[in-house]
Formats: sequence, structure tokens, C-alpha cells
Amino acid sequence: MGTVLYQEMGVSLMPYALRLTGYDRHWAEDVVQETLIRAWRNASRLDPRPHLLRAWMCTVARRVVIDDRRHRQARPMEVEEAHEDFVSVPDPAEETVSAMVVHRALEKLPTPQRQVILETYMRGRTVNEVAALLGVPPGTVKSRMYHGVRALRRSLSDRP
Repeated sequence: MGTVLYQEMGVSLMPYALRLTGYDRHWAEDVVQETLIRAWRNASRLDPRPHLLRAWMCTVARRVVIDDRRHRQARPMEVEEAHEDFVSVPDPAEETVSAMVVHRALEKLPTPQRQVILETYMRGRTVNEVAALLGVPPGTVKSRMYHGVRALRRSLSDRP
């Protein structure tokens, strides 16, 4: 049935698909192919009378185009890949220096603030976990974290 279907319907469906796709030949070919695949899959349920078969195929082709347009609108815009000469590669030396600067700033903090920041930010513990670990209320942990982070920001922003 596939060859007969293509010969009888595919050829006459192509001009219709071209109009639907704004005369984009590749897209129209895809639409015709998808329409014929759906017709082949539903062959046992289709009315074989040519005018009804053609109407069904035109409806399917139109729906395929609508679905394609919706899919294209839903996809984010494709961005051209950056040329390899312009790709930013992290500099391990710069990362090491940054880590050293943060470490020195942490060392200047009072011990209670430093402990809270290390446990929450560096070790990923929750406020309640840190409170239980240090034997202090969660509010105290939050307060130490707030003041410690503010002091770190000040210390780091003073650097050139």
C-alpha cells in the first residue's frame, strides 16, 4: 500500500504541503512523509475513496505543520557555538588564588562565625544540623552565619 499511497496521494499532497510551509521544500517533504506514515499506520481505518482519503491526508498534513510550528516556538533559540579561540577556560591558578583569599578572610572571622560558615557552606549541613553539632539554638546559628557572611563580604570587597 505504501508505494501506491505515495504515487496516488503523496505527489498531489506536495504542493499543498509547500503552501502550508511557506514553500520550504525540506519541511514540506518532511510533512508529506509524516502524513504518509500516519496514513500507512491507520490504513485499516481509512476510507479508501480517493476524495475522503485526500481530505484526511490534507487535515493530517495541516496538523503536522501546526505541531511543527508550535514545537519550533516552544524551543529556545539556538545559539551559534563559540569559536574555540574565544572559549573561556577556567584558569586553575586564578581559582587557587581566589580560594586562598577566601580562606584567609575566613581565618580572620571569630571562631563561632567561622565554624557556622564552614559547616553550612563548605560541608553542606543544615542550620538545625549545625545547631545540634555545636550545641546552640538554630537562631544563634543563623545570627552567626548572617554576621559572618557580612564580615566576609566586607573583607573581600576591600581587596583590590
